[in-house]
Amino acid sequence: MDPKVRISRSLAQQLLDPDFVEVGASGRRWTYDEILASMPKMDGAVEGGPRYEPSKFTGVLLAPGLVHLTYETTLDGNRARRSSLWRKQGADATWQMYYHQATPIPPDSM
Repeated sequence: MDPKVRISRSLAQQLLDPDFVEVGASGRRWTYDEILASMPKMDGAVEGGPRYEPSKFTGVLLAPGLVHLTYETTLDGNRARRSSLWRKQGADATWQMYYHQATPIPPDSM
């Protein structure tokens, strides 16, 4: 959500699990390597660029070291519902996004 992460491969690598997969709002499937290569070229990937406005966070612990997070975002008036799986492997590991999916919310929806 932060433009600083979009333009920094090293910051993105810290947040993304090496087995990361995304199904974007367009329906495209992205792998870890594809998303890292493409993020700096995506809309909003500029210092001081627009930030997604997140809301309605809900998290559910599915198993030790695995959390399902759902939330909504708004960017330039466009809204999306998002779902991601975050996992933590090992005692000293950090949480990393393993899977992400975004679904656009039509303008007339609640």
